[in-house]
Amino acid sequence: MRSCRILLLSGWIVTLLVLTAGSAPAADQRFELRYEASLFPGPYTGRVYLFFSRHPQTEPREGPHWFHPEPFVVRDVVDWKAGDVLVIDGRDPKVFGYPQPLAKLDLQEYRVQGVARFNPWTCRIGKGAGNGYSAAVPVPGNASATVPLLLSQRVTEPPLRENHWQRLLQIRSPLLSRFHRREVSLRGAVLLPASYHDQPDRKYPVVYVIPGFGGTHRFDQREEPFADKNAGNVEFIRVTLDPEGPLGHHVFADSANNGPVGQALVEEFIPAFERQYRAVASSRGRFLTGHSSGGWSSLWLQVTYPDLFGGTWSTAPDPVDFRDFQQINLYRPGENMYRDPQGNRRPLARHDGQVLLWYDSFDRMETLLGYGGQLHSFEAVFSPRGADGRPVRLWNRETGAIDSAVAKTWEQYDIRLNLERKWPELGPKLQGKLHVFMGEADTFYLEGATRLLKESLERLGSDAVVELVPGKDHRTLLSSELRQRIKAEMVASFLRK
Repeated sequence: MRSCRILLLSGWIVTLLVLTAGSAPAADQRFELRYEASLFPGPYTGRVYLFFSRHPQTEPREGPHWFHPEPFVVRDVVDWKAGDVLVIDGRDPKVFGYPQPLAKLDLQEYRVQGVARFNPWTCRIGKGAGNGYSAAVPVPGNASATVPLLLSQRVTEPPLRENHWQRLLQIRSPLLSRFHRREVSLRGAVLLPASYHDQPDRKYPVVYVIPGFGGTHRFDQREEPFADKNAGNVEFIRVTLDPEGPLGHHVFADSANNGPVGQALVEEFIPAFERQYRAVASSRGRFLTGHSSGGWSSLWLQVTYPDLFGGTWSTAPDPVDFRDFQQINLYRPGENMYRDPQGNRRPLARHDGQVLLWYDSFDRMETLLGYGGQLHSFEAVFSPRGADGRPVRLWNRETGAIDSAVAKTWEQYDIRLNLERKWPELGPKLQGKLHVFMGEADTFYLEGATRLLKESLERLGSDAVVELVPGKDHRTLLSSELRQRIKAEMVASFLRK
């Protein structure tokens, strides 16, 4: 789940907006969209969006936000030509809205912004590089008014701010370029230690940091190095990896839909990095860490490449045991993503015992948004590729029913199951290398899977450290104390080897 931006609540104070039909429904509201030929040569086939917002400080295209989603509307188009008017109104059966149909939305006091997903290679919509958007304009109070929207602006990707200490490493990946039949690169932000420029003969251990869902290599941009005061004068190079692909967070796991991203990391990116920077080029000096989806990624990489890395410190990882996939047993016959065995709605997120998100409504929102969302990114990694070229769906989007045959194929990505099946080989290689931390009240109900992993590793006789921290949730788990502990344990591991 999200971590960087950490997909958590600002100040952890949440107000859920309950959006209902108001006194001025938009049954006759009409939006007329055009796009400039200079923006996209056209014709365009894909999804077009109207995003609405009442927040004057942000553009509507930056939403919808998980915990306080505002309305949006989508329409798929075929061969839409530059300059031609595309009409979106509540009477069109091809128009779909969230949380309700356009005709039932009260749009008074909202601003609206049109977006076209011109770039199919970004999982982002309103902030995806190459996508087109209009200016944000107020929705007229007259519900029968026509709103013209000209898509005349293109999203540009903000560059990494390189400086004396932080640099961008971007390498072309032959493996991924062949898979996707287009040019694909891997990127990382390299943060150098304080002594790097003054001690040209010194080599440094490296910490590979993997952000969570929504995070990229730009997650922790800095103008100066960390003020490391570690035992033995150990300093680290930190490399923040970009885990974002067209279908969402690819978690650096080779898959039928995302391609060989793990292989590309270890065979292409890391060797290129070690040629350019003075790194300790052995497992003794290669460490992993990450939070949420990055926590799952770091644990997966350590288990998959046990000889390459010297240890992982994974925090609040996504489900590490698919018998508890956010309280859902994917392997149990008759299981449903939307309803528990008693027929109750399944919650997806909570805070202080109060449900913040429900699985069914959140999934409907993601489905309307299209590829690249959090739940869909799980299918992009874990599912086979279907005959239509898309990830095979694990569950029915109308009923929530899980396809047991598809769930069976997910076993290869079940970290607990992989460890059990391969323990005679993996056990000796992973000695002293596994460290997993989880809050006992995780916001996204991830603690259950971590508890099962802990029990499994104990039965296997592993020395893995798997801790469930009382009173902590997805955000509060990463305290300054835990961060300092993780750094101290990495230092001790490096000095010990």
